[in-house]
Amino acid sequence: MIGFYSFLLLEKFLMLLPRKIRKAFFVGLGFFAYKVSKRYNKVIRQNLQFIYGDTIDEEFIQKIAKNAFKQLLLNFLYTMEIRYYSIEELSKKITFENDDILKKVQEQKRPIIFVTSHYGSWELAGAMLSALREPIMIVYKKMKNKYFQEYLLSSRSKSRMKYVERGGATRGILKQLRSGGAIALLIDTNVNKREAITVDFLGKPTSQIKTTAYFARKFNAALIPALIHTTDDENYTIKFYDEIIPPKTDNEEEDIKVSTQMQTDWLSKEILKAPEPWFWLHRRFKDDYPEVYQN
Repeated sequence: MIGFYSFLLLEKFLMLLPRKIRKAFFVGLGFFAYKVSKRYNKVIRQNLQFIYGDTIDEEFIQKIAKNAFKQLLLNFLYTMEIRYYSIEELSKKITFENDDILKKVQEQKRPIIFVTSHYGSWELAGAMLSALREPIMIVYKKMKNKYFQEYLLSSRSKSRMKYVERGGATRGILKQLRSGGAIALLIDTNVNKREAITVDFLGKPTSQIKTTAYFARKFNAALIPALIHTTDDENYTIKFYDEIIPPKTDNEEEDIKVSTQMQTDWLSKEILKAPEPWFWLHRRFKDDYPEVYQN
């Protein structure tokens, strides 16, 4: 508890500073983490070598690593700022691309499943999507420190965002979609094989959550991929991609696999097209390929 309250004091001090200085502090902290964290630099290298093999050089690895740490700290910065800034102030940084894709589904009054990823400033993306376009429900993983958990969830709820803990998420998701609401799910997290199916992700057979495919089929929900992009870490575009329309035949199991693969194909394409913003710090493949992370 003492550590948490000390953090809140630091937060208040940082929020008194001009934003340019506050942002520079977090970017600098990210660079410091990049320099000292041998463990996570190693994970980044292992992930990149697993996906790209011998086609990458050291310059590429270091470029990805620097950006990974920077993006992690910027996500934390936006979590903090959302607690203090009004939605109107934050919205000045945001534009939306392909709004017509979302509006079409909203006019149809269908439930929506936003398919997304740990890509770029995902905390800002979720908050602004929920506040400015469609209130969403998210699933969170219970944290060991309840004070930091409440801190994070309070920041998210300011944006009309609902949340359910992963251990009992199904009931909340069912209620949300049944009422015609929207959820947002990250499809790039490491998952238990018992809860997943195997699809091709970044060129590797990988266990992938099938939740999005299952609920889309059950509720005739629209699968809308969405990612946040930036060129200057200051102004952001939340892009909606074409709705993923999977088959619906008598073979439900096969349809869910095809749907999951379609979602994964979309994300793989976006990551390979612009790999820097993806969260390479994450041991995404540890259950399927534990040897990737061995010494």
